[in-house]
Amino acid sequence: MYGSDRAGDDAELTAFRKTEKKYKLYYENSKSTKKKKQPKQVDLSEVLDFKSISESFNQNGELPPGVVHVNCGFDRPIFGLENRPGFYFIPGSLTLDEQCTWIRESLTNFPQPPNRTNHNVIYGPISNLFVAAKEGKVFVEEERSDNGLDSEPSASVGNGDSHRWKFYEEDIARARGKTCKTVPASVLLRKLRWSTLGLQFDWSNRNYAVSLPHNKIPNALCRLAKRMAEPAMPIGEEFRPEAAIVNYFGSGDTLGGHLDDMEADWSKPIVSMSFGCKAIFLLGGKSRQDEPLAMFLRSGDVLLMAGEARECFHGVPRIFTDEENAEITPLELRFSDEDDRCFLDYIRTSRININIRQ
Repeated sequence: MYGSDRAGDDAELTAFRKTEKKYKLYYENSKSTKKKKQPKQVDLSEVLDFKSISESFNQNGELPPGVVHVNCGFDRPIFGLENRPGFYFIPGSLTLDEQCTWIRESLTNFPQPPNRTNHNVIYGPISNLFVAAKEGKVFVEEERSDNGLDSEPSASVGNGDSHRWKFYEEDIARARGKTCKTVPASVLLRKLRWSTLGLQFDWSNRNYAVSLPHNKIPNALCRLAKRMAEPAMPIGEEFRPEAAIVNYFGSGDTLGGHLDDMEADWSKPIVSMSFGCKAIFLLGGKSRQDEPLAMFLRSGDVLLMAGEARECFHGVPRIFTDEENAEITPLELRFSDEDDRCFLDYIRTSRININIRQ
């Protein structure tokens, strides 16, 4: 799902890949090793800004070409695209309280076993990763037969018969690191790319593994998803949240162009919620050769993709973590308490996306 640049001339790239490269984060070449790397300037003039579109529509009812207002009795403005049926953009849909709640949940509870994350394949299930990172713990791999450590670990995971990983205080881990593999919890947190809620997605076989143990999607998140999905649902039907994928982005991370095509019924929407730093979202067509539209995604925005829009390639080529463009001042103010410092430190350079499916 994550994209990578193909070798060769740009002429060989698809229209979608060319647009990805246009907006992707690149740095200026600098001969000085002491100088901080500066991002290359990007022309953002063609990126749709639904926040500005919504403000203009509320003031004078005007819309840019190709953008339509969806009049469905919802309690806030919803916009669509003339040439992308089934795509809905709800700018600023989530309150600041809701944003803070789901940022906390995404970091503390959603990656908890039995929910799976990208770390499972190497380390097995990891409990309390965010707490361990906050406390400066270190993950240590040791043989089961070695009981040489006096301190009790804060958490451990089994990973086969001969080895296991445990969290330890930094000084103990430092002594043990001469003979064992170690990795700081803070590094593991930054390398967290996805976690799954509800029915677990099997990335290897690209289907839902219904036999895998899992935690149900929280009731509050189900209620929120049902409410947000209403504009894209067939009349008389209610959205049934059954599975969710939480994506975690850091500076320079991208989500390459892809289709979400594993669900049986494409008439039901994917409900996609954004939190944290601003990003660019690309919505293409049914072929990678179709030139995609670029649009800003801000914290609190919600996307719905149903029907024909489910057949469209889409991705995230860029998140903005610099102070000027990240646009997270309201979150910074809300996370200003000392107890929330760990959430603030994370979200200042990160974006979280929760997408919920039936």
